[in-house]
Amino acid sequence: MRQPALYSRSPRGPAAPDPVLPAADSPPPVSPRSHRRIRLPHWQERHWRWLALAALLLLLAQALWPATAQRKLTQKDIDAAVLRTLETANLPSPAARAAAAVAPSLVRVAGFVTDKDGEEKDHGLGSGVVIVDSGVILTNLHVVAGASRIELTFHDGSRSAALMTGAQIHNDLAVLQAQKLPDDLKAATLRSTAELQPGDGVVAVGFPFGIGPSVSSGVVSGLGRSFRSPEGKQQIGNLIQFDAAANPGNSGGPLVTMDGEVVGIVTAILNPSEQRTFIGIGFAVPIENAAAAVGMHPF
Repeated sequence: MRQPALYSRSPRGPAAPDPVLPAADSPPPVSPRSHRRIRLPHWQERHWRWLALAALLLLLAQALWPATAQRKLTQKDIDAAVLRTLETANLPSPAARAAAAVAPSLVRVAGFVTDKDGEEKDHGLGSGVVIVDSGVILTNLHVVAGASRIELTFHDGSRSAALMTGAQIHNDLAVLQAQKLPDDLKAATLRSTAELQPGDGVVAVGFPFGIGPSVSSGVVSGLGRSFRSPEGKQQIGNLIQFDAAANPGNSGGPLVTMDGEVVGIVTAILNPSEQRTFIGIGFAVPIENAAAAVGMHPF
């Protein structure tokens, strides 16, 4: 009987060398697969930089977000913020705010006469204030009395002829009506003098010596004063005395509180010399009397 073959019939190649066993202290062989880069899913591999940046920004926002933003603001927080603003902001002065409030109602008033040769000459220069937005203006009578032509210059630079429609001689007041009005003409806010006291802040606004509009500030010096003109021809009573600088050209302009409300019409200054310059005492007709010249009582 034939013996079974112990080897295949394939041609026998060279004998394989005996395997070499690693030494006991040698490190285990490293599989080539361990050097392969770990691959992320396709969408993560494309956007991993953006994801990392977003995570960093989120951590930074959480670190910097103030604790006050995570709680409801209290009245104390609001008061502190307002106080901090008042301490650091450059706010306009009370006089500047008062002047700005009345500026749209301020008018320059000029009177002219024609001489015997037919030439027109300056007759008077003063100030006025719009008290009705239809173009009703208060000024001093001595500014326009005897003028053959009256010209108004409004806050926007536009000009208009005016007619004198009324007068109150004992208070040296005249009422003018503008013939042409600016589109944005604004009447001044009038305020009763009933609560006016010596020491209250006031602003005189007008065109002293034709320069303006000019602003000066001071206080109410007294109430119920009387004034006699230098020529002694007229005495005016119940006047507001004030120390805001006023000079020729301020006549007819408004005397304004720090709230921007008109309490009087500047009428005269006291100066015992012949220079007619301001030495600290000015007078204004209370607005109640001035409004009566228009036939109205504003209060």
